[in-house]
Amino acid sequence: MGTVAFYVGAAVAEIAGCFAFWVYFRLGKSVFWLAPGLVSLVLFAYLLTRVDSDFAGRAYAAYGGIYIAASILWLWLVENRTPDRWDLVGAAICLLGAAIILWGPRGT
Repeated sequence: MGTVAFYVGAAVAEIAGCFAFWVYFRLGKSVFWLAPGLVSLVLFAYLLTRVDSDFAGRAYAAYGGIYIAASILWLWLVENRTPDRWDLVGAAICLLGAAIILWGPRGT
């Protein structure tokens, strides 16, 4: 499984886990939403450790861009709200930043 796949898996797990808490606290659904939310957040943390990076800070920084783009997809696919052009432009900028962090040449 490559770096991008781990990032995408981590993003889905984190967003799903946080959404479970959102559903409980903001939408007043059953407390039983919290259990799969916790499992999903543990999976997120595990997947992020699988990223091929020598430094946690760099892995987390690049993940931020992936997370933002995945959140916009979640907005569209799960919450059924079409992203506007500013959502899309912002996500594209974040993905560009993540790519620079991930694949930019290192002078060391």
